[in-house]
Amino acid sequence: MEPELIQHLRNSLASSPRLRIGLGDDAAILHWHDREDLVVTTDLISDEIDFLLAEVDPRRVGRKALAVNLSDLAAMGAEPIAAVVSLLLPKRPPQGTTLELATKLYEGMLPLCEQFDCVVAGGDTNSWSGPLAISVTAFGSCGAAPPLLRSAAKPGDVLLVTGQLGGSIVGHHFDFTPRVNEARKLAVEGLAHAAMDISDGLLLDLSRMLKESAVSAVVDLPAVPVSPAAAKLAESSGKTPLQHALSDGEDFELLFTASPEAAAKLASEGLLGTSVTVIGTLVAGEGIWADHVGGKRLEPQGFLHQ
Repeated sequence: MEPELIQHLRNSLASSPRLRIGLGDDAAILHWHDREDLVVTTDLISDEIDFLLAEVDPRRVGRKALAVNLSDLAAMGAEPIAAVVSLLLPKRPPQGTTLELATKLYEGMLPLCEQFDCVVAGGDTNSWSGPLAISVTAFGSCGAAPPLLRSAAKPGDVLLVTGQLGGSIVGHHFDFTPRVNEARKLAVEGLAHAAMDISDGLLLDLSRMLKESAVSAVVDLPAVPVSPAAAKLAESSGKTPLQHALSDGEDFELLFTASPEAAAKLASEGLLGTSVTVIGTLVAGEGIWADHVGGKRLEPQGFLHQ
């Protein structure tokens, strides 16, 4: 199966001037600049944990596998360059053959590769009697811009988020667009101090940023942008729309901090080309606090990886 898949990919995957040697050799060779840092991230997603293969088009699964990695690059302010993809394929997929499944997974990645000029440089495949698992490692560069780090937030910063939050299980977790362009603008123009993507829930991910930066946050809960999907889920989940927005996870929006001056421009002037909402401020101390309910401390909630 692997030789046929490699040949198919050599015929269908786009090339790039950055890719000197791609599929067909023992390793890929990327043209690299000596003075640029290499930004590297990897993510693994698997059937029955991150999706149900029997209920979803494999193309959407392939897209997500690449998109979550591009979202991590975006969180660092990095421009995607290349990715390597490893597939652990079920010998008996819910539909079609193993080769057909692998082909569809790659087909789902191609539009994102083209959109963000990210070439698939290689990877590996194997098959077994268990569920599908996909591991993608993505490479990027911040160029001359400093990276956006979780540890760079400081007291006095304003806390902001792109887009809307909550209810991603309805479909957003498959179809989101990584905030690569928005994050690059933040990094290149020096508009943000700290940043990360929201993959495990707003409160949980915010707590991680605060820990790395050794600061505290006061969150304006009514300002948190709640998605229509979160409101829809709340009709039957027993949670409020806001609770979904605070803890659902897999929003893959940017959570970042900026100076009050930069935050005002970002929230009011549409500099990123997408909605940006101020949701709080950073202060000295520790923990996450709500500013409208008597200073109640908010517990980090979200998805914990086992």
